[in-house]
Amino acid sequence: MGEIWGVLAAVLSSALGGTSISATRYLVGSIDPLAIGSFRFGLGCIFLLPIALAQRAPWPALRDWPAIAGLGLLFFGLFPILFNASLIFTTAARGALALSTLPVLTMVVGAALGVEKLTARKSTGVLVAMAGVATALLSGLSSAPPDAWRGDLLMVGAAICMALYSVWSRPYVRRCGPIPFTTMAMAVGAICLISISWWRASFIPVSGFGASQWLAVLYLGLIGSALTFYLWAFALGRTTPTRVAISVTINPVTASLVGAVLLAEPLRWNLAIGIITVFAGIWIATTSKREIQKGMGL
Repeated sequence: MGEIWGVLAAVLSSALGGTSISATRYLVGSIDPLAIGSFRFGLGCIFLLPIALAQRAPWPALRDWPAIAGLGLLFFGLFPILFNASLIFTTAARGALALSTLPVLTMVVGAALGVEKLTARKSTGVLVAMAGVATALLSGLSSAPPDAWRGDLLMVGAAICMALYSVWSRPYVRRCGPIPFTTMAMAVGAICLISISWWRASFIPVSGFGASQWLAVLYLGLIGSALTFYLWAFALGRTTPTRVAISVTINPVTASLVGAVLLAEPLRWNLAIGIITVFAGIWIATTSKREIQKGMGL
């Protein structure tokens, strides 16, 4: 049962992450990637800290601090720089598709480091889910900006950071819990981003922000950071890195749905087929033959 909750938490985390792509894409024309990351994870840490203190949960042991700090710099420092910078060059649809290489990357990294076995069923599920992503984004990939390939490569780099974080962070999450771990790791990344942004004077454009920009910033901090990455850490503590990572294929689907609701973008047949295929891939990768036979009473 715990593993089911882990998979559901990962799916919800990725669904919220898809909405964050749209918010980031909206802000990237007004402020640079470093400042966006500073706001997102700085506010996320502020939102999580009172919850972590109120829980009275054990904080990471002193011996784990260097590793957690390194994971914080990797995921909450380098990852947002690559992620946000990619959306300068490419579209949200192409960026979401590039990020959807995460399940394959996580599966390979996990197998290489001996964290989990590379099974045929997981591999099939990952490939089916990625096919669903490609189908869902089919209509949005034909018209690409001139330098879209730069953004695609940056997003794949971001996915590599996320894959390493997903594999390496699992034991620390299990030892201290998702909220203390995420709060500490996020704080390290936020401090790094804020320091660099301050040195580069990246916050100057903020003086011209209107209500819509501030709403986007608050959304990224509360939903796109605190809630999204708490759920991700919660999932990593309850199931395997690959099963968590495959949920990221939900990301571009929700991004497309948000675009349809807020930007009046049309919903085509490919999105419906893509959604069905993505969920089929997740089901394949997160279940075993034994679980299916048990559910059928065999």
